[in-house]
Amino acid sequence: MNSISRRTFLAGSAGAAALALTACGGSGSSDASGDKTYKIGVLQLTQHAALDAANEGFVEALDASGIKYTIDQQNANNDQSACATIASKLVGDGDDLIFAIATPAAQAVAAATSDIPIVGSAITDYAASGLVADNDKPGGNLTGTSDMNPVDDQIAMLQKVLPEAKHIGMLYCTAESNSQLQIEMAEAACDKAGLTTERFTVSSSNEIQSVVESMVGKVDAGYSPTDNTIAAAAAQVGQIAKEGKLPFITGEENMCMGMGICTVSIDYKELGKMAGEMAVKILKGEDTPANMAIETETGDQLQTIKNEEMAEALGIDLSVLDA
Repeated sequence: MNSISRRTFLAGSAGAAALALTACGGSGSSDASGDKTYKIGVLQLTQHAALDAANEGFVEALDASGIKYTIDQQNANNDQSACATIASKLVGDGDDLIFAIATPAAQAVAAATSDIPIVGSAITDYAASGLVADNDKPGGNLTGTSDMNPVDDQIAMLQKVLPEAKHIGMLYCTAESNSQLQIEMAEAACDKAGLTTERFTVSSSNEIQSVVESMVGKVDAGYSPTDNTIAAAAAQVGQIAKEGKLPFITGEENMCMGMGICTVSIDYKELGKMAGEMAVKILKGEDTPANMAIETETGDQLQTIKNEEMAEALGIDLSVLDA
């Protein structure tokens, strides 16, 4: 397990507006040598650092493969109706493959087509979300990479860094099914560790400020999973947490650098690369989504992330993680 410590973190952005990029040739065509130029659509749920990183990794994998392709980058700005509209557009464009980033994006594309291959990423549990019949053998036109994070390790880290914390606030968005799954896992881990929990939920980003403010003074620490709504507002949550002296353990690195003190995190760029490699195999006819098991990162790819700046502001010593 790698360890990363940073005082500042600057997230790259993919751009919220629709953007069409072309690599090595024209759309859906073949050149004189017969090499096909593949037409790829991308639907990203919203703009935040983790999803941007998955998108970046996907494109890097395409470039590394040497295939010719055009790519249509679309971002739904965390709007469910926009997801459906964009999914219909990509299907209507006759794309050879669609890359869906985050569960709502994948659900929208899956509802729009049962024929075009779909590769997903930043999705916690494909089967539980109704995207595939089975994570080991999807059986349809959709496969991808899972961002199931090490929840048990994160709760263990909370205990190690904050041994006096006994009552933990669970912050997440009720509109995200994968967040619900992770919260249940976190609650089970806390119960096993003798910690009590309390849920603090939002249904949209408009509720985040008031809900996080309500946590201050009620709980000893907060936990937030890989939740897209919370992640997009990590800086806002972080400011309230800093002012209220409320330490957070988060589901992944980018959230941690915005609002948390530490976490055990997967690498979203690597997750995107894995998805891109799966997409290349599908495009080349080397495999089909139906037979490609959902892939996850292995233990040695996990990273211990520390937000030293936030920890210092809250008076928390993270050196215990170096032991």
